[in-house]
Amino acid sequence: MTFKSLFTTSVLAAAFSIPAFANAADQYPEKPVEFIVPWGPGGGSDLLMRIVSKHLEEELDQAVPVINMPGASGTVGLREASRRNNDGYTISQIHEGLLIAHYSGVTDLNWDDFDIVSMMTSDNSVIVVNADTGWETLDDMLEDVTASPGEYRMVVTLGGIPHLWAVQFEESTGTEFGYVGYEGTGERLRALAGGHITVAIEDYFSARAFVENGDLNVLAAATSERIAELPDTPTLKELGHDLEFLVTRGIVVPKGTPEEVIVTLESALENVANSEGFKTDIENVGGTVRYMNREDYTAYLERNDEFIKNNAHLLN
Repeated sequence: MTFKSLFTTSVLAAAFSIPAFANAADQYPEKPVEFIVPWGPGGGSDLLMRIVSKHLEEELDQAVPVINMPGASGTVGLREASRRNNDGYTISQIHEGLLIAHYSGVTDLNWDDFDIVSMMTSDNSVIVVNADTGWETLDDMLEDVTASPGEYRMVVTLGGIPHLWAVQFEESTGTEFGYVGYEGTGERLRALAGGHITVAIEDYFSARAFVENGDLNVLAAATSERIAELPDTPTLKELGHDLEFLVTRGIVVPKGTPEEVIVTLESALENVANSEGFKTDIENVGGTVRYMNREDYTAYLERNDEFIKNNAHLLN
């Protein structure tokens, strides 16, 4: 083959390969996109991500089936997600619990073992107690707990977000609880409603049904402002405790996922977050839409990573 013919063949091959590559990106997704939610059914992550899934299906025109994979502070499912093909057909969800699990030694995985897509929601957390305690205010609880250190039990996910919150709450209020570990929000709330546990810090939308049934009482909101559905419930800050307990949930994909696929997902999720139907669905379960694009969400995770790294020793 002459140099001229070799050169011509190479140019033609390149010319045909570029449209083929572009067409492949344009056609994504061509099949269902599996959504690994690393927590069990019934909790905050499950409920919120099922709403994300429903609306993302409409944007992608493909099924987005939710696969619950709970265990080890959410890291069992995330481990599986990290091992999946990085072709865009597996997405997963993270929150601050992954960072805490990493720095408390539960897992070697961290947020930067994935490619970031976008933040989607945040929670409204509350201090909630079993109604049989008779506690109606935070002062009611603090009086009894202070008088009997270690007697009252607080439910947490050991090595997870609720564990760090519990330690911060104890330090601010001068109290001491006995900790009991449960894996997911649903399990924690059932234990609390059943009287096996006394106190929890949970997101309100997950606890709402138990509150409305009279099984649980909300003593304070762990938010920057009062929760709209609980206008008479003061925030911890109003009660003199400079605390805010926030869980944000975002979408990630396996490391090395093609840029054009991430762009497609990011754009689709932004459309979801901006849709009135999605906002209504999230608000109906007590959540808050909190969208951040890749760049902003990455910066948020970097800041929180530094904070949690410096405070993980509190869990020991």
